[in-house]
Parts: sequence; structure tokens; C-alpha cells
Amino acid sequence: MNQNAFRKLSYGVYVVSTWDNGRPTGCTANSAMQITSEPATIAVSINHNNYTNQCIQESGRFAISILGENSNPAIIGTFGFKSGRDCNKFDEVEQAVKGFMPVVADACAYIVCEVIDKMETQTHTVFLGKVLDADLMKQDEAMTYAYYHNVIKGKSPKNAPTYIAEDE
Repeated sequence: MNQNAFRKLSYGVYVVSTWDNGRPTGCTANSAMQITSEPATIAVSINHNNYTNQCIQESGRFAISILGENSNPAIIGTFGFKSGRDCNKFDEVEQAVKGFMPVVADACAYIVCEVIDKMETQTHTVFLGKVLDADLMKQDEAMTYAYYHNVIKGKSPKNAPTYIAEDE
């Protein structure tokens, strides 16, 4: 099986965030999608090992910051290659609070959700969220996963759903 075929699926690049006892935390994600428009429902996939997973379970809410092609690519590394257990990632990235949730200020849009259901896989939790708030933040094209790999030359962390071991 050629796992590179999975890279032909359309993905975006997001920061999924939540609260950790009043402190903002989050992780880079590429698996987020709209499930329904009415009522507006979103799904995100977060690795069991990501601290953000535990914090979403505890808070019952999450936000998605949709990164744009002009967003600072360092944001992806800050949220993708560090753990919120060890540092406050938002200390390195300008934030805003939208819909009572922390979001990345350099995003092109955000979506705030309340968890309404979840599904467990072997490695990830898929959280279903009822959309509570959403808006555009700046004029920019949403960054696709292909753009991240082909233009920015970014890599996938081991906890990413799209990680491929021979990723060079």
C-alpha cells in the first residue's frame, strides 16, 4: 500500500485549542471537517497522546484556528512539535479570545465548538462539536496540507493522523 496516496486527500492546517484550567493550550491538526451545516457541526481528530485531547475532554469545548497561506509557519511548529504539558505554547504566539475560547490571532478564520459526541479510534479521538461561534479574521487563503508540504516544506509530527514514517 502506498500511503502517499492519502496526501491527495484535501486537508487544511489548523490549531485546535482549548483551556487547561484557565491557561490556553492547543495543538496543530490537519483533520478537521464540517459534518453538517444545520445544525452546524464540526469534527476534529486529536491523538490520544496530545495533551490537548485530555484538555478538550475536561473542558468540553474546542476552537479551531484556520491557518492561512500567509500565517507565520512557526505557529505550526510551536503547536505541532511541543507539548502543552511542558510549556505554554500561547506564550510564543499572539492570541485572541473568540467565543470565550483561545484562538491564534494570525489565523484567517476561527470556529468555536461545544463537544456533543466523540468516537475513539486506536490512536485518536474524533470530537464532534456543535458550532457556537465562527468568523473570518483576515483576508487570506486557507493553508492546505499540500501547500504546507510543497511550499513551506513542512513535516508531520508523529502524532499527526497523516504521519508517514518515511516522511523525508
